Order: sequence, then C-alpha cells, then structure tokens
Amino acid sequence: MTTSRFTAMAQSKCPKCRVGKVFEGPVYGFKKQKMHERCPHCGLKFEVEPGYFYAAMYVSYAFSVAEVVALGLATAMLTKSESPWLYVSVLFGAILIFAPFNLRYSRLVLLHYLSPKIVYNPAYEIASEQK
Repeated sequence: MTTSRFTAMAQSKCPKCRVGKVFEGPVYGFKKQKMHERCPHCGLKFEVEPGYFYAAMYVSYAFSVAEVVALGLATAMLTKSESPWLYVSVLFGAILIFAPFNLRYSRLVLLHYLSPKIVYNPAYEIASEQK
C-alpha cells in the first residue's frame, strides 16, 4: 500500500520514495537538527540546486505568521488584556518554541508540494515492502 504525500511529509520521509528519512532524529531535542544530503533509500539529492532551501524561508514565514496570528487572537480572547508586554512575551515565546518545527516542516513542504522536479516513484516503496 502506498503512503500518502501528507503522511510521508508528516513522518519526514523522502518525497521520491516515501521510505527514507530526510532528517536525522526528532524535531525537538538537545542536538541540532541534521538533514541528510541524500535519501538513504533511493539516493535522491535533497538540495536540488545550490541555495534551493532559501525558498523554504517563505514557507517558514507563512507558518510563523499563522502561528502568531492564532496565538495573538487566542491570547486576546482568553485574557482580554491590553498590555502590550503580555502579547510580546507570548508571541516571542511562541516564535522560539516553534522555530525547530518551522525549520523542518518548511523544508518538507518545499520538497513534497512545491518542487515540480521531484516526482514520487511507487516502485521504490513497493520494493522496500517486498524485502
């Protein structure tokens, strides 16, 4: 059975084979996130061209805006406070907490959904299931 694109992205799997891991380790941890240069299963080079992941900054920015707007509205509705320091501290804390998530998933969204050069090949996934 083939893995859906969304499931593969959520599990940090390669967009071509949907078997190999794109990142080493978990999203949150004491070690810095490390991205594989190539897929351990199919050998796809993740950085398609030099500077390819600069485009992930735009996706990360969209994530950050969505998080800040949602948390700002939630803070306003829950606290009904007019103190700017409350909002600054909540939003600054949220940006720091979500930074590892945004780094990883902005790159994965770029690879899975915004890269027309990378096409899923189910033969790799079927071959790994038969082993």
